[in-house]
Amino acid sequence: MLDEVYMKQALRLARNGLGRTSPNPMVGSLIVKDDRIIGQGYHHHYGGKHAEINAIENAGENIGGATMYVTLEPCCHYGKTPPCVDAVIKSQIGKVVIGTLDPYPEMRGKSLEILKRHGIDTEVGVLEEECRALNEAYFKYMTTGVPLVTVKFAQTLDGRIATSTGNSQWLSSPASRRFAHKLRTINDAVMVGVGTVLTDNPQLTVRLVRGRNPARIILDSRLRVPLDARVLMNQESAPTIIATTSSAGSERLSALRQMGPQVLIAREDERGEVDLGHLLEMLGQRGISSVLVEGGAETITSLLRLNLVDRLVVIVAPRIMGKGIEAVGELNIAEVSQTLKLSFGKIHRMGEDLIIEARLKDG
Repeated sequence: MLDEVYMKQALRLARNGLGRTSPNPMVGSLIVKDDRIIGQGYHHHYGGKHAEINAIENAGENIGGATMYVTLEPCCHYGKTPPCVDAVIKSQIGKVVIGTLDPYPEMRGKSLEILKRHGIDTEVGVLEEECRALNEAYFKYMTTGVPLVTVKFAQTLDGRIATSTGNSQWLSSPASRRFAHKLRTINDAVMVGVGTVLTDNPQLTVRLVRGRNPARIILDSRLRVPLDARVLMNQESAPTIIATTSSAGSERLSALRQMGPQVLIAREDERGEVDLGHLLEMLGQRGISSVLVEGGAETITSLLRLNLVDRLVVIVAPRIMGKGIEAVGELNIAEVSQTLKLSFGKIHRMGEDLIIEARLKDG
């Protein structure tokens, strides 16, 4: 079908906005007239013109009566920019083919009603699954209010992320490390436990590829993070959020806040640690729609135990370590039937390593 061919091209355009549009979605648009593409555009960055507007402005001829293909329902409300439906109506487009409806509560389906009232034919659901997958984080955030959680770790073939002494540099290849930095650029935040800060003193910034720095989230129930830790530096370009509990010392809390990081006081769980479910709700309230979790094992295990993980990205290095630190600890599983079930997605080589991407399955 030609509709699917054109929508695939719109999807390819949309991906050009990867890592630049959050908390808005990635969107691509084509304008077709007499079986010719006469205009195309995508949402370049947050706050910029939307895909439909760029496609209209890019058109090299009159678009009256043409068909617009767009991966997500055009907006009908004022945000950073005026409503796209107004521009579509003014341009006298004849038909709008939409990949999927917008999950935003103030939007869902309303643009279709407006377009139809103005005599513009509409069609919805062309490559809908692909269009939804493109903005997986946006859809989860808009429907649940909490961010999409991706757990990423590098391990040996026998499942170790570090030696028994805690040494982990460098398990993966340079190509995989660049890939890991790319993951940072496309997530709103990167999260680690304070143990990782104490052991590795990471920066958690983007350095090996071009792109924005995510917010840095440190799980630190007792505020043990050193005041000279690298994650506390460069707050202007890479803000830090420290998640702690009411049990943290007030003097330490005051000292950290004076250095610039935002400190969130989350509920305590049954172990007196940060309640991770509550923390994700707090992050969602602050506009964070995606979180990349980079460790350590305790943090990864806790998120899996609480069923708070959406995606896994595992970098498997061609090494065998034997005794060492496992990527995932105790999940209180006694029978095979209780194991967490995964759905494998993309599996590919990266340098010397194997990258496995998977999703947690319900039930």
